[in-house]
Amino acid sequence: MQATARANTNIALIKYWGKRDEDLFLPMNSSISITLDQFYTTTTVQFCESISADLFVFNQQLANEAETLKVTRFLDIVRKMAGKEWFALVHSTNKVPTAAGLASSASGFAALAAASAKAIGLDLEEKELSKLARQGSGSASRSIFGGFVEWQKGTRTDGDDSYAKPILREQDWKLSILSVIVASREKKVSSREGMRRTVETSAFYSGWLETVERDMEIARAAINERDFERLGEVVEANALKMHATTLGAKPPFTYWQKGTMEVMTLIQSLRAQGMAAYFTIDAGPNVKVLCLPKDEQRVREKLLMLSTVQHVYTCHPGSGISFLPTSKNKKIPYDLESDRKDICYLSR
Repeated sequence: MQATARANTNIALIKYWGKRDEDLFLPMNSSISITLDQFYTTTTVQFCESISADLFVFNQQLANEAETLKVTRFLDIVRKMAGKEWFALVHSTNKVPTAAGLASSASGFAALAAASAKAIGLDLEEKELSKLARQGSGSASRSIFGGFVEWQKGTRTDGDDSYAKPILREQDWKLSILSVIVASREKKVSSREGMRRTVETSAFYSGWLETVERDMEIARAAINERDFERLGEVVEANALKMHATTLGAKPPFTYWQKGTMEVMTLIQSLRAQGMAAYFTIDAGPNVKVLCLPKDEQRVREKLLMLSTVQHVYTCHPGSGISFLPTSKNKKIPYDLESDRKDICYLSR
């Protein structure tokens, strides 16, 4: 009763901003993303009849109570689907740099969904895996697939029609995505709180909802036609609109910092000089820059010349969920109860 899965993280091109249901992670609008090839989470799940609680080991360290509770709540969904009451040992390794400005929850819950479903005996297709992963993190629904992905918001209250689907495979259009780090400290307003505050109080939020479906149409067509300029224009405009909604919230807030503005200004300047490059920004200060592979090195060099830029990670479209063999030779015993040893094992 054990399985290992790997999932890559993704970045939103057309943003998901706001929930209509906090518990089921149902979005107010549909979104489009690119799955990346450089940053991922690998998770092994082993269900064990002889233990009385879930155990979560993250990056070789026993996770704290709060993080373990998130995993347990998610596994409760899996257990209910399978009609099983077994607890699990979960071993997760995250290869997403802490300061990279990339949401590791996407790769984390996508990998957890795939590994736990397979380990407990559920035979889920990718669509069903996407719906399951969404219940841990909204953006995780998109990391089930590789390349360019659309997450449909759906309309049902139970979330059955809210899931991701592929638009274009990763090998079918090679773009470069530069993750530009300008700040590494924890942001003052979390993404979840930022969404909630914006939906409930921003005078600009209605404008966001009125235009985002049109942005989806333009982006979807640009991806299918491999029209980089058209895609870049709508991606950049969509990000700016999303961040504008935060300025209309009560109280207003922004994720941008000095470095954010400098990177945005540089990219606009490079475009004026004839270099095709566009930026997008998630709920944080760090910037992602889209460019063509032929311009990748030149854009990266220009970015690193800014004093506010700490690092630039270079990525390309990546693959979706993959299952890995679980080693039977390297096993880590976990003493879950003081008077019982070696009652269950979790492989690396």
